[in-house]
Amino acid sequence: MTEPLDPREERRRADEARVAQAGERWRTRSRRVKLYRRLLPILILALAGAALTWTVFRTVMSGVERRASQSQEIELEKPMFHGQDDQGRSFTVGAQGAVRDPASGQFRLIGPALKLNLGGAKVTEITADGGQYDPAGRNVVIGPNVRISDGGSGFTLTTPEAVVDTRTGIVTGSKGVQASGPLGSLTASSYALYDQGERVEFKGSGDTKIRGVFNVAGS
Repeated sequence: MTEPLDPREERRRADEARVAQAGERWRTRSRRVKLYRRLLPILILALAGAALTWTVFRTVMSGVERRASQSQEIELEKPMFHGQDDQGRSFTVGAQGAVRDPASGQFRLIGPALKLNLGGAKVTEITADGGQYDPAGRNVVIGPNVRISDGGSGFTLTTPEAVVDTRTGIVTGSKGVQASGPLGSLTASSYALYDQGERVEFKGSGDTKIRGVFNVAGS
């Protein structure tokens, strides 16, 4: 028969077993920490490389897409577009240059010059620094530095923007306007030219009122 161990011996062996288990756990954790320390820099470099590669890829693709879009654009030198409004009155949309967007069919105008003709000697001319012509929507938006010259009345309007509806021949703007002519001058917040310049309406809004100075002929 096996003699029973001394209680003190049993405690000693139990303590040794616990110490051995604790040592094994510590060595396992230490090996895991060393592995993480080796893998972490590699993982960081891999992520940084992937991010850099993606950034370069997107930059290259954006350049390719931009060049492809530009190559599809049609550039015109000194174009001249002719048309008629719903009443058969003619108009022309000219410019120093134009670029046609193939996706929308619209033209980006450089130095636009529009002429609205009632059929007689009276011609309303509109010029600006830039603009957009939409043949399908039948409208022209030009600006800044818009100048509208009315050959019939002698009035000249200067405004930041003009919107021309080529279906009706109506020209409108809501960004302020200054008008000057033989009868004097005035300022307003918005304007509208009807019948291709035969009739002009000025409006004020908010703090911007219609103000004018009129020339009175002497007796």
